[in-house]
Amino acid sequence: MIQFATVLLTGFAVQAQTTPTPSPTPAVQATPSLEREFFKNILRDQKAIWTAPLHLQRADAKWMVPSGIGLMALITTDRMTGDEISEFHRQVKASKIISYPGSTYGVAAVAGTFYFVGRTKNNARARETGILSAEASVNSLLVVHALKGITQRARPQTGRDRSEFLDGGDSFPSGHSVQAWSVATIIANEYHDHRVVQVAAYGIASAVSVARFTVGKHYLSDVLVGSALGYGIGQYVYRAHHRKSSYSGEEHEGFRESRHFAIAPQYSRRARTYGLALTWSF
Repeated sequence: MIQFATVLLTGFAVQAQTTPTPSPTPAVQATPSLEREFFKNILRDQKAIWTAPLHLQRADAKWMVPSGIGLMALITTDRMTGDEISEFHRQVKASKIISYPGSTYGVAAVAGTFYFVGRTKNNARARETGILSAEASVNSLLVVHALKGITQRARPQTGRDRSEFLDGGDSFPSGHSVQAWSVATIIANEYHDHRVVQVAAYGIASAVSVARFTVGKHYLSDVLVGSALGYGIGQYVYRAHHRKSSYSGEEHEGFRESRHFAIAPQYSRRARTYGLALTWSF
């Protein structure tokens, strides 16, 4: 994968005509803040995410093959389950409300709240949570829009060609699910010592994913892949950019080289099914 490291090279030369003078102590260069490195980190994240399949090895087959088969099976039954849920209407209004935390505005509000509370209260944990949540959200948007453009899957309510791939749609994967899970994973990792916060974060993300199906906007495979993508992106961003702070006592050693996150296409022309296999190990 990619290993991030900072190497400081300090050199000096001292010339003395008569009496040698002690060498000056080299100044310690401060580590750039997460705010300053925000856009650079996003570029690094995108490179790591999209090049991850190049680092797959034979041992990954034990995860890739079952996940690919399971995803293909789910895609095959999507039209049936989508048609079944469309016959129910009582849950639609509630599902729209529950979906909001996964929208761009919703995750921006969450990230902004954490960041500004952290700045105001001088709370390092909340401040980093806000920054990394925003970073994970931007990464999620970039990945999900690229995949939507590649797969072009028709949404459940588009008529006869519903659920078909390469049909000009934007159903696969669920953007709300990706964003909700990426931010929830950042929060759960930052507050790993608070079980209630972890349960709440993952619970809300799960509710958002289910709501995208029950509201009739996405198929089950859309929200499942979206949730997996969001979780993987959130884990990557946290492990790559989390820093040592007084609240955790944990020292960040950089993101070690390993196969942490991978996206690989799975398709069958005969069955007219297309999908993605996702693997990660954290």
